[in-house]
Amino acid sequence: IKGQRSPERLLDEVSLFLHSIGSRGANATPSDDQNLGGRQVLLVDDDMRNLFALSKSLRARGMNVIMAQDGYKALQQLQENPSIELVLMDIMMPGMDGYETTREIRKRPEWANLPIIAVTAKAMHGDRDKCLDAGANDYLTKPVDLDKLLSMMRVWLQK
Repeated sequence: IKGQRSPERLLDEVSLFLHSIGSRGANATPSDDQNLGGRQVLLVDDDMRNLFALSKSLRARGMNVIMAQDGYKALQQLQENPSIELVLMDIMMPGMDGYETTREIRKRPEWANLPIIAVTAKAMHGDRDKCLDAGANDYLTKPVDLDKLLSMMRVWLQK
């Protein structure tokens, strides 16, 4: 009900909700992530350390992770695995970078609505806009804040 104190009440309720989610933090288990368990995620990064660390964290929450080390392999994985529901795209990669790969994905009608979260270590002014202009749905900087990433993934996988 809209009233004089509606904005304050809304802010209080949102803060309480976010606090309850945030309190789970790093102790989250697959049962906490029922919205993420069983989901197919494509992880694209040229650094094996990033692939290993992030895939391990996502798999611990029940997700199925498919990996690609560059943009060409990412397109191949999407072709071979039509059940992929979300892409985590590194931007700075040799060969076909994340911008170009994202544009190629968006050219295909079957992938037009596939959620893509751009992940980059290069946090320069305007990078977020460049990622979104290339076709990414969201943007996250490295080092990856896992709680923030999981929250973004929940949002984009619900749509």
